[in-house]
Amino acid sequence: MGQEIHASHFSEQDQARFDSALAAETRLARTLFQQGGFARTGMTAGYELEAWLLDRNFYPKPCNQRFLQALASPLVVPELSRFNIELNGLPQPLTGRGLSHMAQALAETWSACAHTAHADGGSVLAIGTLPTLREVDLNLASMTPASRYRALNERVLRARGGRPLTLKIEGLTQLDTTHRDVMLEAGTTSFQLHLQAPAQHMHRYLNAATLLSGPLIALSANSPFLFGQALWHETRIPLFEQAVACGDDDAGHRVTFGHGYVGPDVTELFDDNLLRYPVLLPLCSDAPLDDFAHLRLHNGTVWRWNRLLIGWDAQQQPHLRLEQRVMPAGPSLIDMWANAAFFYGAVHMLATQPLPPERLVPFDTARTNFYTAAREGLQAPQTWLDGKVWSAQELLTQLLPLAREGLNRLGIAATDIDRYLDVVTLRLRTGQNGAAWQLAHHARHHDLFKLTADYLAHQRSGAPVHEWPL
Repeated sequence: MGQEIHASHFSEQDQARFDSALAAETRLARTLFQQGGFARTGMTAGYELEAWLLDRNFYPKPCNQRFLQALASPLVVPELSRFNIELNGLPQPLTGRGLSHMAQALAETWSACAHTAHADGGSVLAIGTLPTLREVDLNLASMTPASRYRALNERVLRARGGRPLTLKIEGLTQLDTTHRDVMLEAGTTSFQLHLQAPAQHMHRYLNAATLLSGPLIALSANSPFLFGQALWHETRIPLFEQAVACGDDDAGHRVTFGHGYVGPDVTELFDDNLLRYPVLLPLCSDAPLDDFAHLRLHNGTVWRWNRLLIGWDAQQQPHLRLEQRVMPAGPSLIDMWANAAFFYGAVHMLATQPLPPERLVPFDTARTNFYTAAREGLQAPQTWLDGKVWSAQELLTQLLPLAREGLNRLGIAATDIDRYLDVVTLRLRTGQNGAAWQLAHHARHHDLFKLTADYLAHQRSGAPVHEWPL
């Protein structure tokens, strides 16, 4: 969905032509994989960070068109709403100083964004869900003017037969409401990590990422408030899953944890997309089949929390990469890179163990771990490889040496390993991640505007969240 399209209305002929091209490209992806045509070397990392634009009163500021024009950076692009933006960075080899190079690049882009927002009388903020967000802020008037977003809204509502979207979240309190467009999605912002691995091993990395999703979301949780209510520690998860639901059946739920671990031929996920999910955006392309234009567009409208993507490397060889979508934005830049270091190290170790760990934890258990951790955070029960049930905080503490060894084996610089994993260690020792800090702050002050103001000040300080006072 990151690519722009040039229409928002489609004919039956468009649908038929798109379906035919999608089927052909899906078959080609399977053939290319079986023939060893996807890149079989290299470990490369990348990221995307979604963020909020705020006004002086800490409400969302719908000004991203003006903001982006003033910023004039190809690394920063619009998101669904006029008050969201997305920051990108160039991929880096996952070795040596790769992590710190990406962190430095993001810091420079973030600084430019902060200065541009300040010059326009606002701020930029990285947080999963904005505490001061009101439901009235999420309307079509605040949608970024782009054909892909108009088309997405029209097609989702068409698939629902015009019925409004329903949002029901039961957590610390209960939220039950309806919405007549897809703008609920704009309430969720994330820090997405990419990992290109050798194609023949990609299934191991996807399955390891799936297995890690529960502990990882507990570690990074930063979204406890929505529309003034405390819900899940990571409310972003149920919000996004319900924001673009095309129906009540399985095919209607397009934001999903998945339906099982993947086998050695990971292109089966593209087959699953073809067979399970109706096409939302049948925009036809004249590009050659091996550009996978139709497959990539359709894949972009199925939001698995751990998603397989097709891309091209510097030598223009097609590659497969994992997009890990679990973690929210924030609380600080150092926190996000600490999360990234933990993920890359732990996923590499799990993916390279002689006995695949997914054989020890049923997929349904991994899914339960994920949603329980999203709901309860660091205190959530997690069933792990030994069959025992640990709190997420206890399990993450046990996984830290695994992550450290994984980063060592990748050749990450020792100074970077220490810097980032020390942040994780202290966060686990204090039990204070972003969600825990927000909930404790609100329990003390009962003021979401003060919470947002203090959060912004702490984020600007650069201090990791375990050091933030209440």
